[in-house]
Amino acid sequence: MAELIIQTKKIQENIKFLSNYFNKQNIHWSLITKVFSGDKEFLKHVLTPDTIEKIDSVGDSRITSLKNLKEVNPNMRTIYIKPPAKIYADDLVKYADVSLNSSFTTIKALDEAAKKAGKTHQIIIMIELGELREGVNRADIMSFYEKVFKLPHIEVIGIGSNLGCMYGVEPSYDKLLQLTLYKELISAKFKKELKYISGGTSITLPLIEMGTVPKEVNHFRIGEAAFFGLSPLENKRFKTLHTDTFEFTANIIELEEKKLVPEGIISDANIGHTVDFDHVDISETSVKAILDFGLLDVAKEDIESSDPDLSFVGITSDMLVVDLGTNRTKDGKKKYKIGDQLYFTPNYMGVARLLNSKFIAKRFE
Repeated sequence: MAELIIQTKKIQENIKFLSNYFNKQNIHWSLITKVFSGDKEFLKHVLTPDTIEKIDSVGDSRITSLKNLKEVNPNMRTIYIKPPAKIYADDLVKYADVSLNSSFTTIKALDEAAKKAGKTHQIIIMIELGELREGVNRADIMSFYEKVFKLPHIEVIGIGSNLGCMYGVEPSYDKLLQLTLYKELISAKFKKELKYISGGTSITLPLIEMGTVPKEVNHFRIGEAAFFGLSPLENKRFKTLHTDTFEFTANIIELEEKKLVPEGIISDANIGHTVDFDHVDISETSVKAILDFGLLDVAKEDIESSDPDLSFVGITSDMLVVDLGTNRTKDGKKKYKIGDQLYFTPNYMGVARLLNSKFIAKRFE
């Protein structure tokens, strides 16, 4: 069985590094675990009390994942990081201590759910700053906050925005400054102090180093940097974070020399993806290896082979075919045999899909 290897200690060191880093910057932060989809084994192995002791909250975009977080650690402060569906207001109030919101109708439902539960639910209201994903339109901000402040079981603790996730709109000083100005206007008009300006994600981390994050922006929501050591702004390592935190291994289940071009009439019945073989000599052959995973487990674009001589041939629902050329080393020795493993580095989406596949083994190291 193909296997995802998770470097637990390196991930924990990343989390602790970020906690110390943000503490020096006077920034609160939420660890976003949605790549792990609420996997309890991960939560138990990685989110130990000493690892998360300096984190403001742990967040996810699935209520079931927050439920698992609470089951593993009932005292863990949790945050739901996308606008919730109104129908799940009761569950959200039960499992999320904080939620990000942009719909008054939903916030009103959360107020009613919190009343039934005998709680006060905390929210951060998201503002649209150009990414065209979630967020209240800027022209409606003041009237929106005015209505929400009247709800007795809702505590507004902040203002926030999301950048870089859908269209890739880059965060900038001007964008983040807008958040701070709106916060000041709200505080002045309604005599309400908002604790958080939540404008930072992994993509914003390099801006701290450049000194282009307004000091009032004091809450970051971080996932990719903690688990992969990267900032997606330029897909580069941030500071001294570990980037070798995941490895994917697959087994060679067939190894044969075969033609480069398929024989017969090509129909539309295929369900896989293949390399373009136009302009290839039909008489040419190479050594092909079949590996024990497929499209149901991960997209081939989301994994990178550690062997630069390996090339992609095709992928179906449960098998990947790669070209090994002559399958010989430089000194002429046979390189691979049946039963050998090939190694890959998965990206963020690759890890997310592999963790969700019931056909992939998971190993914590």
